[in-house]
Amino acid sequence: MPRKVLVPGIASPAAALLVAAMVAAPPCTAADYPAQPIRIMVGFAAGGAPDTLARIVGDKLSVDWGQPVVIENRTGAEGNIAMAVVARAPADGYTLALAPVGNAAINPWLTPLPYDPTKDFAPITQIATVENVLVTSARSPIRTVKELIASGTSNATVLTYATPGAGSLAHLAAELLARAGRFHMTHVPYRGVAPALTDVIRGDVTLMFAQLSTTKPLIDAGQLRALGVASKRRSPLLPDVPTIAEEGAMPEFEAVSWYALMAPARTPETIIAKLHTGVVRVLNRPDVKAALVEQGATPVGNSPGELAAIIAADSARWARVIKDANIRAEP
Repeated sequence: MPRKVLVPGIASPAAALLVAAMVAAPPCTAADYPAQPIRIMVGFAAGGAPDTLARIVGDKLSVDWGQPVVIENRTGAEGNIAMAVVARAPADGYTLALAPVGNAAINPWLTPLPYDPTKDFAPITQIATVENVLVTSARSPIRTVKELIASGTSNATVLTYATPGAGSLAHLAAELLARAGRFHMTHVPYRGVAPALTDVIRGDVTLMFAQLSTTKPLIDAGQLRALGVASKRRSPLLPDVPTIAEEGAMPEFEAVSWYALMAPARTPETIIAKLHTGVVRVLNRPDVKAALVEQGATPVGNSPGELAAIIAADSARWARVIKDANIRAEP
């Protein structure tokens, strides 16, 4: 829909018509999109899972479309700053968000945000899911999820769990497990994954949920023990480790990280369709699939409608956990 603009100082009717035509004209059609570089905003530092996934996809899109796809790391506020930048960007397909589940479905229940994930964004597709695994120190006497629950319900041991911060998916997953197993654990928040895992390895904290890409090297090195995978299926990277659902804690237990590509709301559907087609084509390439698996990620490539449904379902599910556990974001 054309935007209404006030252009002071233009007296000529012809000039006014020219300006109006320029404003009304769409900046780009699907046929010529993309005609300039595309930015994918990532709200986390380079080297982490969101950044790596964005670069894997962005590099391939650059080759396919002959336009640079630039990954811009705009850190701060748990990724919310980058999301806000995209929410305010022109709806022309040239500024996109790499949106984790936290920013799309969890953070709105924890703190006021400078954006609305359901109103300010147009879903494109999920890029990948990343499995989380429940780990404890390799020296811990707890060897299975069943033993963990038995220890918790007997009150024989004080159980603690580490997280990279209040309101993180690791925090919500641990509370979901404790409520499913009907036992209590004490939350020990850290500022980041690395210091939290260090204390789990030392045995200062009992356990932690963390992404498989981060924990697998420590599991392979004999520093951590994997108790269960927080997805519906076993991970091909840890085929001998059962899912938490298998262990009987909760038949439908799932706490999977995921990352999606989203555009500003009101981006033309033709542009969304071209972005979706291009990203899905990239995700189906064998070399891309292999690169994602190395990161502990499973490529998805679902439709915009399917992504919207997942956001709605995860938002409702984690909202219940946040409310029941009275979880609050850190000040």
